[in-house]
Amino acid sequence: MIKATTPNRSARLLKLATYASTATAVVLITVKGVAWSMTGSLSVMASLVDSLMDAAASLINLLAVRYSLKSADEDHQFGHGKAESLAGLGQACFIAGSAIFLIIHAFERLSHPQPLQQVNLGLWVMVFAIAATLVLLAFQGYVIRQTNSSAIRADALHYKTDLLTNSATIAALFFAAAGWPLLDPLSALAISIYILYSAGHIGHEAMQVLMDRELPKETRQCICDIILAHDTVLGLHDLRTRQSGQIMLIQFHLDLDQALPLSSAHQVAKEVEHAIMVGFPQADVIIHQDPRDPAGYLRNNQCM
Repeated sequence: MIKATTPNRSARLLKLATYASTATAVVLITVKGVAWSMTGSLSVMASLVDSLMDAAASLINLLAVRYSLKSADEDHQFGHGKAESLAGLGQACFIAGSAIFLIIHAFERLSHPQPLQQVNLGLWVMVFAIAATLVLLAFQGYVIRQTNSSAIRADALHYKTDLLTNSATIAALFFAAAGWPLLDPLSALAISIYILYSAGHIGHEAMQVLMDRELPKETRQCICDIILAHDTVLGLHDLRTRQSGQIMLIQFHLDLDQALPLSSAHQVAKEVEHAIMVGFPQADVIIHQDPRDPAGYLRNNQCM
């Protein structure tokens, strides 16, 4: 279950995460660009292209997150949250494009091998890149736990691939210096295939959110437990959930004693809504009240 946090705090964390991601990408592009120009390593070039894609994706994230945090308006009464998932889909396209670019250059280098220069510089640059990426991932992980942002999750996923990319680059540089130059393009080829796989994963997750996939079973069960904890509630059915950016949309039918006055039934629904909002502060809850005869009624919990 995602830790509850207030909308204002979520907005601050999301903006900080996008700024940190963009700044990290710019720094890594600079140092990797210098390393590639001095070493001529295709593995370093692969890592550089990956960072260029990271920067483009992070910039998309920055703009998309800012847009997704806009309040609902007359034309978008459910808010602008799906801009996050669109950003994730855009990232997948960028990442896939970078992978294809690297595959082409890897085969070209395999056909025409070239010696590497100043390998030690390349090694130190890649170590720095790993350290910077680890710091960024630690912060992104904290933001994801607090906000459940699909855009930041997609951003973190391709930065995780950077760890593998950078590690493979270090290995390729080391073996190239030891007299195995073909391992440099082979490493770049392996990196590009893994990047392509990551792009598919990111795109799939973004598409699932855009297609209104239900929330995880654990979250749905938690919602049901909160609803059924109210003494007056007989049960619930037709629970429907989805995620739109930072907004969790929850709809269900609430079974109540048919003898309850309308005002009392309305009050129970408000209390249930409040209890859900305590557990999920950014939820948008819609409740339909169904009258039931409590005699012989089997407590209903149609969550799954």
